[in-house]
Amino acid sequence: MFDMKNKTAIITGSSRGIGYGIAELLAKAGAHVILISRKQKDVDNVAANFISDGLKASAYACDVSDLENVQKVFKTVVSENGKIDILINNAGITRDTLIMRMSEDDWDAVININLKGAFNCIKAATRPMMKQRSGRIINISSVVGLTGNAGQINYAASKAGLIGVTKSTAKELAPRGITANCIAPGYIETEMTGELSDDVKAKLTKQIPLGRIGTAKDIASMALFLASDEANYITGQTFTVDGGMVMQ
Repeated sequence: MFDMKNKTAIITGSSRGIGYGIAELLAKAGAHVILISRKQKDVDNVAANFISDGLKASAYACDVSDLENVQKVFKTVVSENGKIDILINNAGITRDTLIMRMSEDDWDAVININLKGAFNCIKAATRPMMKQRSGRIINISSVVGLTGNAGQINYAASKAGLIGVTKSTAKELAPRGITANCIAPGYIETEMTGELSDDVKAKLTKQIPLGRIGTAKDIASMALFLASDEANYITGQTFTVDGGMVMQ
């Protein structure tokens, strides 16, 4: 089950955190993972680690908010690998502050990376996937996109937008055998949450029925399933992976 052999998978924001976890699990399942981050050195290091473990990986620097940059990188990936089977839009940033204090730049930066970046990558992947008449698109949203959160109006807007992007993409590309789904992680152990105090973490944990903050592997496991052949009849859906924190 969940065999990724002979699959080419692009994962944005894959130098650390959730993106790293997804890339690692897909690579271990047999995929050739295409690691994308804004800094070449960061993804080069990850690729070198994967390759040393006998996994297949390539690394590219790319600013996902720049459509021309994205199209150039994706064209190179297709030229070198012949196809794109899986696209995972994980790249994201935060610039948290209250509405009254949020600058236009804070708003634009988060929307451009988190939301426009996903659009750019989907646009660049659509043509090769349509030619193949197959493909998996997985967008990494957040429970904040479902619930909102004080001090995160830009982040919440970008993550809620990804859910709409996912549904529209699913309806548009379904006739060509391409699925599009969304994962909405809850609180996950990453460098971002690592900066929280123990007191804040304890309070967060009390909100989670399963009683723990999640791991990157929890999200990666869902991504692996949605990327697999076993998920070929699932599209347009948003899956919360949050320990039960947000129940719908």
